[in-house]
Amino acid sequence: MKIICIGRNYAKHIEELANEKPKNPVVFLKPDSAILVKNQPFFIPPFSKDIHYEVEILVKINKVGKYIDKKFAHKYYDEIGLGIDFTARDIQAVCKEKGLPWEKAKAFDGSAVIGKFLPKESLGNLNNLAFTLHKNGELVQDGNTNAMLWKIDELISYVSQFFTLKKGDVLFTGTPAGVGKVSENDVLTGEIKDQKIFSIKIK
Repeated sequence: MKIICIGRNYAKHIEELANEKPKNPVVFLKPDSAILVKNQPFFIPPFSKDIHYEVEILVKINKVGKYIDKKFAHKYYDEIGLGIDFTARDIQAVCKEKGLPWEKAKAFDGSAVIGKFLPKESLGNLNNLAFTLHKNGELVQDGNTNAMLWKIDELISYVSQFFTLKKGDVLFTGTPAGVGKVSENDVLTGEIKDQKIFSIKIK
């Protein structure tokens, strides 16, 4: 399986990082080694002093697809989840300044938290789906898919132009505003519509 990630898909997050609004979805990949092992803590890596949380709605692909038309994209997934794209912001800043790829900052071991998945039929309108991240009990990210620049089906159609989607692939759909630094002993809890999807301890 592969992890396909979308950057800059929420206008307020673009603003908080002073990025340029893209004309097309920003796409990058994480390897399967980036997945944080279930029920394990996230260990702050020694190469970064500024690891940020970024909560995101996830989509699990359920069959092979290529050049998928947007009107058929809904047939390629039946589960929605929530996760975290951990980012070494200090390393990313250097990469961006020099025009280099982001992988060192985005795709390192343990950088992809994948919580449990829910049947999409149980969630109602996926284009108006509320999700949150709490850090130590405090609300830090309060998102809704209605603020996405590109909705889930548009993203699936777009990325399938470049990558054949396969069963088990996971699409990270972008993060809302409110990202911030993690510190040792923090606890991050993610929810979709007030249902807890994951809880991660920072070490």
